[in-house]
Amino acid sequence: MSVSQPYNSWVEVDVSVLAANIRALRSALSPQSQVIFVVKSNAYGHNLQATAREAAAAGIRWFGVAHLHEALAIRAIIPHVNILVMGAVDPQQASLLARENITPMIMGAEHGEAIAAVARQAGVKVEGHLKVDTGMGRLGVLWQDAVATYRFLSQQDGLSLTGLCSHFAAVEPRQPERAETQVERFLEAADAIEAMHEGPLMKHISSSRAISYHKEWDFDAVRPGICLYGYGASDPAMRFQTRPVLQWKCRVMQVKDVPADFPVGYYGTYKTEAPTRMAILSAGYADGYHRALSNRGHVLIRGRRCRVIGRVSMNWITVDVGQVGDVAAGDEAVLIGQQGSESVWAGELARICRTIPYEILVGIHSQAPRSLHAHNVESELDYINWGQLLPEPTDTPRAT
Repeated sequence: MSVSQPYNSWVEVDVSVLAANIRALRSALSPQSQVIFVVKSNAYGHNLQATAREAAAAGIRWFGVAHLHEALAIRAIIPHVNILVMGAVDPQQASLLARENITPMIMGAEHGEAIAAVARQAGVKVEGHLKVDTGMGRLGVLWQDAVATYRFLSQQDGLSLTGLCSHFAAVEPRQPERAETQVERFLEAADAIEAMHEGPLMKHISSSRAISYHKEWDFDAVRPGICLYGYGASDPAMRFQTRPVLQWKCRVMQVKDVPADFPVGYYGTYKTEAPTRMAILSAGYADGYHRALSNRGHVLIRGRRCRVIGRVSMNWITVDVGQVGDVAAGDEAVLIGQQGSESVWAGELARICRTIPYEILVGIHSQAPRSLHAHNVESELDYINWGQLLPEPTDTPRAT
């Protein structure tokens, strides 16, 4: 599929890199530890359905999302995987959860009781994972109340608790005390709950950073997100290494020669030091390219790094191409990715913008088409507009 026109920018997802990242992670885990691949927020900007389908082909059997509509988008194309909704699902959706075999996180006694009541009325049973707040200070039941909450919810017809989970507020190898305290609280609750629980109970707490450093916290499952997209796991000292999956590109719209002392962009925040050539690119902050990159960022054109000059505007970026050579309108410009021997990744942009790669990736406009490639060879999978593929309600139960 050609994505150069009419779109002003587009995203390419290298499925061979994604598969390699999954293999690298899987090789570091014990066979008993499940991988719950976190694909919330349009798979961190990579395309939810396409990413989930490729990950499932690579052996992923669990996916984690933030909201129910994301779970339904996955279920529409992959009938047999497990899906965990990590946000607070509306209890009124209990029958839909059961019918589509979607597992919610249960945030506390009231939330679980409400889901159970709706499920009972519909004559179904929902399987859920109890979320324990061990120090994140966000969703979930406080660790001191976890055992009593489990005891109460285990008596509610319509709800079956099959998992127990928590989330780290911080994992810092040089300052491990905070994470260690959370694990102690989690295990104390888990031990008491397992003593009451019949059958297996899936325990999981580790996200990408914890997985990278702490094998002893893998438990029954881990929840990798950013590391499988290629960030935060490049250090050879870590348990595994991954590479970025996504590239973001646009086109050169115009090239022109300008004299020295030429002001560029709004308020002329940049003036050329000598005669040069500049190129105007077909993307701007409306597409997700941060204004903080004004006069500071770099893009790649014809295998060379080109400095962003002037302020990033809503729809255009201006760069200095005076040292590149014969740049022409229509040339490909790489905003995130690699071209020749040069690269600009989301981590570099995040440092300039004083943020994190997550925000850079999810900030790429959702209307920018996503295409799948394998080593820069386009795959047979076409771009999927996942927001238009939510399934209509159906009375037919899904296979489990």
